[in-house]
Amino acid sequence: MQRKMPGRIAASAILAAGTLTAMTAPATADSANVSEDPSPRHASTMMQAMQRDLGLSHAQAEQRLDAEAVARQAADGMADKLGSSFGGFHYDADLGKLVVGVTDRSEFDRVRAEDAVPRLVDDSKAQLRAANTTLNRNAKRAPESVTGWYVDTTSNSVVLTTEKGTADRATEFVASTGVDSDSVSVVESAEQPRTYADVIGGQRYTINGSTVCSVGFAVSGGFVSAGHCGSTGDSTGSPSGTFAGSSFPGNDYSYVQTGSDDTLRPWVDQYDGYASIVSGSQEAAVGSSVCRSGQTTGWHCGTIQAKNQTVSYPSGTVYGLTRTDVCAEPGDSGGSFISGGQAQGMTSGGSGDCTSGGTTYFQPVNEALNAYGVSLVTG
Repeated sequence: MQRKMPGRIAASAILAAGTLTAMTAPATADSANVSEDPSPRHASTMMQAMQRDLGLSHAQAEQRLDAEAVARQAADGMADKLGSSFGGFHYDADLGKLVVGVTDRSEFDRVRAEDAVPRLVDDSKAQLRAANTTLNRNAKRAPESVTGWYVDTTSNSVVLTTEKGTADRATEFVASTGVDSDSVSVVESAEQPRTYADVIGGQRYTINGSTVCSVGFAVSGGFVSAGHCGSTGDSTGSPSGTFAGSSFPGNDYSYVQTGSDDTLRPWVDQYDGYASIVSGSQEAAVGSSVCRSGQTTGWHCGTIQAKNQTVSYPSGTVYGLTRTDVCAEPGDSGGSFISGGQAQGMTSGGSGDCTSGGTTYFQPVNEALNAYGVSLVTG
């Protein structure tokens, strides 16, 4: 069974042909597959979204788009024209114009010549950026109550947000960095930033900010993957979490506990806009068809050839793996093996590639579920 997937984040992993080697993920996930769509349908959808989310009529949305296009034209090269007096710019929806901050009133006519509105400000954009950079360098010293900061060209300041009732602590932090307090606006805010991520089989996650692997299956409290992906205590990103357990060599499974903000999905990405729905983990027999999901090569299928295979990797021997003729390549390790909606295991290693074919082994999922006392998220 399958379902249409929402927009996804692609996955990545650690499988090398014949060896287990850390691989580097592409710099972006789906960006290479995203293109601008100038079609009338796209334009219509955008207009509808603007009317809905900005509270505009169709005519008002059209007028705003036209005005913003003029503003973009005015903004082009503005920083170079104004040099050290440039204080940043922003679009003012009420005026329907680009508003440009300048520290020197004598530059007003130059701004007006570009069909923009000049505004006298205290700090140049360069000065605000320098203050922001200084805060970034001291980020680890910021109180936990501080939720972030950014250069705000509208207020001509660096806005620092902090929890309600903690403005004094935030102000003390700013002073300790040496940043001019007149350049910083401390704003008490109820916002509590967090990451959002769907946990989906076959998709990418990072380990300690560098190594990458694929999610095996969403389980209670997180997900299972390959053991060689990380050690107990290692941190993961997107979805964010911590390795609560890892076993390699001997076995090749791990359990990552994720945060409450991550949504655990009973899906395996087929990399065609659809997902297989995980309904259980009943073990398939030798000779059964099986499919695998992973970031590098996406979705590939084959058959189960043998069970209880011992595999001697350069980094150690693993016992009890299942042998398949499904292809895989560097970047697919840790990803999902599924047969008829039943979770089978997580990609361990293998040889060959998806051009000439090869052999790939997976760690049976039920062993990992039993080891960590977790259950599959099913649909």
